[in-house]
Amino acid sequence: MMLARNDAQIPQALAALKALNARFIHNFVTNDVASHDAILHPAFTVIQSNGEHMERAAYLERWKSGFDPEVIVYWDVRDERIDIIGDVALVRATNMRVVKRGDVETTGMTTYTDTYLCEGGEWKCIHAQITPVQPGHEPADDTIITVYLKGVKQ
Repeated sequence: MMLARNDAQIPQALAALKALNARFIHNFVTNDVASHDAILHPAFTVIQSNGEHMERAAYLERWKSGFDPEVIVYWDVRDERIDIIGDVALVRATNMRVVKRGDVETTGMTTYTDTYLCEGGEWKCIHAQITPVQPGHEPADDTIITVYLKGVKQ
């Protein structure tokens, strides 16, 4: 399915990709491996924020315990941007997190780009890349679309 910017299928594709992005994040916050596995392409890979390249199996193994709501006490999704180019979509957003260890809270942000491929009418994430956000480049709070407090969607 080839989509062009003026294609009538764009609104449905954008809605599907927004829903997939929300599911991707919810899967992370709830450590839902089965749901996450279902939205990944068989050839999925990721580049973590530290530059580590990871294949699908290792990524899903880490996914089982990647979010601890007693440590990551705040998580949001902001500044979502979706572009569709033919059968490929770039889904980008930024996450702000507050990590609490003992009495110390640390705030940080990462921006991610998830690349989706549409095959047989279904979008699957084939690649993800996470990039730390440096001070001065943080998206504003008015771009927040979802907030989780201790793993619970608000």
